[in-house]
Formats: sequence, C-alpha cells, structure tokens
Amino acid sequence: MWYAIEGFDGSDVLPRRLAARPEHLARLTALRDEGRLLLAGPCPAIDAEDPGPAGFSGSLVIAEFGSLDAARTWAEADPYVAAGVYTRVEVRPFRRVLP
Repeated sequence: MWYAIEGFDGSDVLPRRLAARPEHLARLTALRDEGRLLLAGPCPAIDAEDPGPAGFSGSLVIAEFGSLDAARTWAEADPYVAAGVYTRVEVRPFRRVLP
C-alpha cells in the first residue's frame, strides 16, 4: 500500500537539512530503485521554487510499504529526524487515484 510521509521542519534548521541531505536522498533513491517511490520533495517555506535562506517548511514522500508500521519505522529512521530537522513526522495511508 502507498503511504504519505510528511515531515515538518523546525525553525532555523536549513544548515542541518543541507548537511543531512545526501543521506536523506540516498534512502529515497533506494526506494525509487526498488520501484516503491511515487514522489518525494521538499515544501519551500515561501512561494518560490528556490526559497534561498528562507528554507523549507518540510517534506512530502509518498512511497509503498508493506504496512503502516513499516512506513512509520522507515520514516523514524530518516536522517532528517536524526539531525533534528523535522520536529514531527506524520505517516498516513494514501490511496492513489490519478494518474
């Protein structure tokens, strides 16, 4: 089943986000290579493609896991969690309709 994983950034975490980004992207690349990633990306903190020093308000990942518990376990192991970028992470089942 698909799961929506939404991480919410804390304040002034852009340097930590940038430092943890390579490890974060490696995990997403592994999901993609396994055919389990529908989409992933950050949410700019301002209405701009490149928010610059304003940074990001969080990230959204929609990926396939065997269970809600498996999705939560994967999300809790994210480098952004370990680095203190995310203040909270929400994981919810997602039903893909389109495309």
